[in-house]
Amino acid sequence: MSRPLDDPDDRRLVADLDRLRSARPVDAFDTPAEVDATFRTQRRIAVGYFVVFLLVTLAVPALTLVLEWWSQGRLAGGMSPYFVMAAAGLYVFFFVLALAAATLSSAVEDRMLGGPDWPADEPEDTANPSDARRSRDSRR
Repeated sequence: MSRPLDDPDDRRLVADLDRLRSARPVDAFDTPAEVDATFRTQRRIAVGYFVVFLLVTLAVPALTLVLEWWSQGRLAGGMSPYFVMAAAGLYVFFFVLALAAATLSSAVEDRMLGGPDWPADEPEDTANPSDARRSRDSRR
C-alpha cells in the first residue's frame, strides 16, 4: 500500500531522486578493467607510503645505536634530539605524510575513474563549431 506524497519533504526527496537519476547517462559507469587498474595503482601508492612510514618510524630509535649525540645531546630545555623527535617531530612528519598520501590517492582516482568530463548544463551553440570548441576549452 503506497501512501500519497502529502509531506513536502517527501515530494522534495522524490524530485531530488529523479534529478539524480537523470544527471548522467546509465552507461557512464567505469568498466571493471578501469576499476581494477585504479585499485592496483592505489595499492602501489599505499604500499609505498607505508614503507616510508615504517622506515622513518624505525629510524628514530635506530639512530640511538649509531649516533651518540642523538640521545646524549641537549637542546633547549635540556631535551635530547631523540626526545624532541619522538615528542613532536614524528607527529608533524605523520601529518605531512598522510596529507601527501591522501592528495595523491584522490588525484589518481579522479584521473583514472569517472569517465569523460560531463558538459555543463548550458547548451552549446552548434551552428558554429569553432565557437562551441572555444566555449568548451574556456571551461577547463
